[in-house]
Amino acid sequence: MRSILCVLIGVTVLMAISSCATTEPLREGELRLLKMQVPENANLILGHDYKFNFIFESDGSAEIIRAVCMCQDGAPRGYRAENVTYGSLRGSFSLWLRACTDDSQRLECYVDYVSDGKRHRSNSIYSIIHGIMR
Repeated sequence: MRSILCVLIGVTVLMAISSCATTEPLREGELRLLKMQVPENANLILGHDYKFNFIFESDGSAEIIRAVCMCQDGAPRGYRAENVTYGSLRGSFSLWLRACTDDSQRLECYVDYVSDGKRHRSNSIYSIIHGIMR
């Protein structure tokens, strides 16, 4: 009896975890950030600029206005997205950013975009960055 209960609890937990891992389908006009590609394995030398690449999904009607990034102890800053490519579902862009501080910092980014004549804000994504003194 106890082993059956353990199996049922295990199956329930696995189902809950797998349901959290699925993503909702895009709403019409939505742009969703998927990935931030951080250079140098996230070990960045202070005072240097680095090219960060981003992957997003969109239904094709969204146009990026600007990207906004912030370190956990700083104010949000807007940047012009460069090399923006729009695909039928996936797209990409890049930003030139500078390492935040000499500590490990959470770098969070989102984009402002226009779809159907209205301005929207995407989801936020983040990565942990390690600033290195040199």
